[in-house]
Amino acid sequence: MPTHEDAVAWHRIFADPEVMEFHGGAPAELSVYEELTARQRRHDAELGFCLWSMLDESGRVIGFTGAQPWERDWGPTGEIEIGWRLAREHWGKGYVTAAAVETLERVRATGLNGVVAMVDARNARSIAVTRRLGMRLAETFTLPPDPRVAHCYRLDL
Repeated sequence: MPTHEDAVAWHRIFADPEVMEFHGGAPAELSVYEELTARQRRHDAELGFCLWSMLDESGRVIGFTGAQPWERDWGPTGEIEIGWRLAREHWGKGYVTAAAVETLERVRATGLNGVVAMVDARNARSIAVTRRLGMRLAETFTLPPDPRVAHCYRLDL
């Protein structure tokens, strides 16, 4: 579960423009990650799942994966989204897929019968992860406030 200290690590990792390319492009302030990690601790306590910090072999935070409610007023509102974000130097090593498989098991154990993944239509790496997880493209959305396109992938559990 993400700690308050993990907010600092997330802030550092996600300041990389390559990591944020499909997540708005610009890094967020530390306070955004402090609120996000606090919200994840609440989700874990209330729902049994959240966006968990991913650690490397040495115990260093390298990103997150997990699930949380989709709370925006557009897209799959009210559904549970599985998601991931990883430090650039760890891309292509299978960490995200392995952690996402574990996330699906933990979400399934809570009794949920399905999840979604919202992915920028240009993000080939994340689209590949959805395919490895067995997800299917279900809907397409235009991301407010700009004209970027997002794909909504679904998986029945």
